[in-house]
Amino acid sequence: MLHATHRFLFLVFLFLLVGAAARAGVVRGRLTDGQGGPLSFANVAVKNAAQSTAANEAGQYQLKLPAGLHTLVFQYVGFRTRFETVRVAGGDTATVLDVALQAENYQLGEVVVRGSDRDPAYALVQHAINWRPYHQREVAAYQARTYLKSVFGLNEMPAKVLGITVDLNEKGTDPKVLYLEETITELRYQHPSPVQERMISTRVSGRRQDFGGSRAANQFNFYQNLQRVLVTTQSLVSPIADGAMQYYRYELVGTSQQAGLTLHKIRVTPRHAQTPAYTGFIYLVDGTWRLHSVALEVGKPLLKDSYESLLVEQQMMPAPGAPAVWVLQSQKLHMGFSFMGFKGQGTTQTVFLNYRNVAATYAARPAEKAVAVARPGRETLEEARQQRPELSTLTEQPVALLPADSAAPLRRGEVLRIEAGANERSAAYWDELRPVPLTAEEQRDYRSRDSIETRHSTRAYLDSVDHAHNQFGLGKLLLGHDFRNSFRHRSFRTEPLYQGLQYNTVEGVVLQAAGTFQQRYPDGRTVSLTPSLRYGAAARLLSPRLEGSYLYRPQHRTALSFGAGRTIADFNDRTQLTPLHNSLYTLLDGRNYAKLYQQDALWLDLATDLTPGLRLETTLRYADRQPLTNHTTATLRDVPNRAFTPNQPLAAELNPTAATGRSQALTLAADVNWQPGQRYITRPDRVVLLASRYPAFRLGLQQGLGGVLGSDVRFTRLEIGLSHTQSLGVLGRGQLSATAGTFVGTSRLQFMDYRHFAGNRAVLASDFGQFQLLDYYRFSTRKHFAEGHYQHFFQGLLLNKVPGLRRLKLQEIASVHYLYTPTLGAYAELGAGLQRDFLIGSVRADVVTTALPGFHQGRSTGVRLRIGRRF
Repeated sequence: MLHATHRFLFLVFLFLLVGAAARAGVVRGRLTDGQGGPLSFANVAVKNAAQSTAANEAGQYQLKLPAGLHTLVFQYVGFRTRFETVRVAGGDTATVLDVALQAENYQLGEVVVRGSDRDPAYALVQHAINWRPYHQREVAAYQARTYLKSVFGLNEMPAKVLGITVDLNEKGTDPKVLYLEETITELRYQHPSPVQERMISTRVSGRRQDFGGSRAANQFNFYQNLQRVLVTTQSLVSPIADGAMQYYRYELVGTSQQAGLTLHKIRVTPRHAQTPAYTGFIYLVDGTWRLHSVALEVGKPLLKDSYESLLVEQQMMPAPGAPAVWVLQSQKLHMGFSFMGFKGQGTTQTVFLNYRNVAATYAARPAEKAVAVARPGRETLEEARQQRPELSTLTEQPVALLPADSAAPLRRGEVLRIEAGANERSAAYWDELRPVPLTAEEQRDYRSRDSIETRHSTRAYLDSVDHAHNQFGLGKLLLGHDFRNSFRHRSFRTEPLYQGLQYNTVEGVVLQAAGTFQQRYPDGRTVSLTPSLRYGAAARLLSPRLEGSYLYRPQHRTALSFGAGRTIADFNDRTQLTPLHNSLYTLLDGRNYAKLYQQDALWLDLATDLTPGLRLETTLRYADRQPLTNHTTATLRDVPNRAFTPNQPLAAELNPTAATGRSQALTLAADVNWQPGQRYITRPDRVVLLASRYPAFRLGLQQGLGGVLGSDVRFTRLEIGLSHTQSLGVLGRGQLSATAGTFVGTSRLQFMDYRHFAGNRAVLASDFGQFQLLDYYRFSTRKHFAEGHYQHFFQGLLLNKVPGLRRLKLQEIASVHYLYTPTLGAYAELGAGLQRDFLIGSVRADVVTTALPGFHQGRSTGVRLRIGRRF
């Protein structure tokens, strides 16, 4: 019996001992350069394994490993790779390993460059250009876990801005860390689908309800010819793009040996200051001609206003399990910004922690064309150009479907899914899984901001802040204000009174007051009600209206809307003529462009996404429409020999002697919008649609239901249209929209039921994507029609080559607009303009002329201006 007991205790002891040894230990330390300075964001990987991590800004790293011997690989762009073998003890132990990396000594060798020769770098880069298509497609599939951290903060800030004291942070917070976000995601890629990303966890300092704004799938791919960057004025050309030598100068800094690889360090510089190209270094692997790493900057002349710098660093590595192909190991984006005395910087660091199931597209690398080289080891550019790989002989090998993970698979077009509860992870969870240690500043920021958020989320605090915020004042009445109950997620927004102040010849001085009540729910549902009251003083016309909406299925963007009341409407339901523009022209120029009628209506709308990218919108409306007449001729400035015109639209297809009488109309409208290739993000509270590379199509029906509820209109109008924005690389981008339609059968309708067009006769333009010289009403039709609009944004392609104009960052724009109706015939406009984008808006000016006058309108030319805001 005693023997059996000892045996049992021995087995328990052995089990506990093995269990302790099996538990992972942690290797941590600090990475420095030869002078002891930190190597921020350096890479740390386990040799012959999928595990990796990176250092933080202070050079500190940590890596959780199972017990045993491991060889760690330490890498940093421009430094010699170092291998260190470390024994990791079990039982949650910590092993400290500090490592100093030495700057790589790149030897140029005994190369004599004659005046007629190009730098050897040109031939080396040409090899990389030859192989670019192969490397762009060499990975057919992979899965990976990623860790992303973004930190933005201020280095300098003014004491006051526009006389207002600057106070961005509460006590205990540091302006050097204004925004801190961490995200852990799972990436899944299988050609030809886009990279799909599943966000497992995310944390934003001081904002527990937030899901962050960064995506690990947003990677710079220098094997693509162009990179579209949001903070640059135009797309950037890769240093190894086809035709890159027209944009870059190259210089071979030197060659070195690292881990059995021969690396060439090549300096790249733009040929001109405004050339859409990078400055910095690329590191090429000799023989395979792939990118080993990059350190590239974007010059300030190419950045949008308020951005001072942009640095991109990437480190590539052989794929775990498929070393013949390489994958991205880490990416760092660092940017500097400056605005109104505020100066700061931000860094976004992405680390790929665990590649698995990596599949190669091709079974083997192709052979290069054999070319006789006059001087071995010193090829000319032309000799390198001829040594292209035989890519035409390649065939893609079949790749098995990636194994499913525990979560539900992402749907077609879904590029990011944020898991429910992803922002609810505990601090202990992050301490356990975080692969890159936080700096001391970041740790303090989490403690202080989370503490502040806890204090600020109590009902007592929210009520006290709302009480001060909601105090009534004359300024809030004039400028509009958001009265809120933060604890219950309710608000009532009053519109600025100055926005409701108008003037027209029908109503005279118009005063309009409106406000919107909104109730938001945690699951994304939203209820809103908007009462409004309009009064025209000269006509003594009161127009009350109530509108409301209920967004009840946020994931499908399904909303039910309704409205009832009186509207003073423009006969042209597509007009670009804003109330402000009409008021100015009426008071100062003696032109009453707007033609208005009274509509007492009741309507019901239903809109929903049938699938992401396929949306149905329907409207049922009953309206009593009445004509209105002018009630005033008062102006601020009399123009000789100019008088106001009657409030009767003049149109080629409308009998000028026939008054637009009172009518009742019951109409049903339905639009189906289809966006092929729609990509979208699924959040727990809603779906966010992204841009597609395909055109968007629309099929529309408007039906007048005659004889129902006294409706005296009967017509059927069908329309089909498309819209598309196409990036053309360094040539800019184009925007196209086109619509064609017809009235079917014999119609009985009033002028407001005609098909109208978005004309413009005001110098101040509302939409440059529409006609700029066309009359508002003259060419409205009850027959068939076709219209098209195209704008091309050259993004500085021409003016950036003019030294004196480069600093202005002007964007050239060309446009063409076309319309055809049976009565009008063919009509076209041509335009050319300049646009300047700023941080909060843009200014644009165009000169437009008619190319095809149409219906004897006569040729005309005009200048159109627009000052727009971005927010």
